[in-house]
Amino acid sequence: MGSSPSSRAGALLDRLRGPSPLVAVELRPPRSGLSSDESIDSWIDMQHEVRRLAAQDIIMFLTDNAVGQAEEENLRHLTTNLAHEIHASRVVPFLTCKHSLDYCLMYAARAASFGYEALTVLGGDKFVGAPRCTEHAYKLRVMIRDRVPSLALGGWANPHRDPARQVDFLLEEGYSAEFYLTQIVSHHQMPAVEGFVNEAARRSVPIPGVFGVFYYRSANPKTLARLSQFLPVPAEGIAKDFDAGLRAEEICAMTINALRGVGIAKVYVSNLGFRGAARRYQGIMEMLGDGPS
Repeated sequence: MGSSPSSRAGALLDRLRGPSPLVAVELRPPRSGLSSDESIDSWIDMQHEVRRLAAQDIIMFLTDNAVGQAEEENLRHLTTNLAHEIHASRVVPFLTCKHSLDYCLMYAARAASFGYEALTVLGGDKFVGAPRCTEHAYKLRVMIRDRVPSLALGGWANPHRDPARQVDFLLEEGYSAEFYLTQIVSHHQMPAVEGFVNEAARRSVPIPGVFGVFYYRSANPKTLARLSQFLPVPAEGIAKDFDAGLRAEEICAMTINALRGVGIAKVYVSNLGFRGAARRYQGIMEMLGDGPS
């Protein structure tokens, strides 16, 4: 069956399992359907940011059809333009079930052949965009594990839902993952986060989790309302933070510090954008007093 995920993805999994804090980044490829010039410009901007982040040894998660919007394929552009510049242990592509099954299995095989060590396999939004090829992401992970056993696979958990049921999923034999990411959380939502963390600790979940943190750029009500269609947004709390004069980097750092306060050392930051992602990341790290993560 080939090498095990732990032997192939040692560098990545060691960082996820280790005690040191980790602040990873989630980046979104350009949406599909842009004009040729727009697409080229967007990818050039993204490549510059990926290079800047990679220079700091930051782990980057690259989304796939985030919030139901069709995105250009992350793998093709990475391997075409950055394959010789960025170590594979620093990049973890997402793969949602919102493609054909043949495409998903081929994508996993391509990722392994290009040297990527891990793949985060998620269901994708059921209510927008293309239908899922499997009802649940774990079923796709099982098939990928059978076809490409060298890849470490990531799953998903949602601290905003019933913690016992979420931990049930993580502990199921067929979950087929070496790590998991979570839905976006905020310092305004800590009771739910603590409920999930306590349940996971009580039942000794053996795989590491990476908790999602959103970079809110403003408290624009229309923007927050639109975001709330895809993730639980504490709009009132975010508005109060900005009204108090806090900057976006400070608000993001507040969430990371709140998570660290309940024992969560691994996070990923979403919504840093195409242009200025590395600068915004550095601003957050300065607020935390951390070096490169």
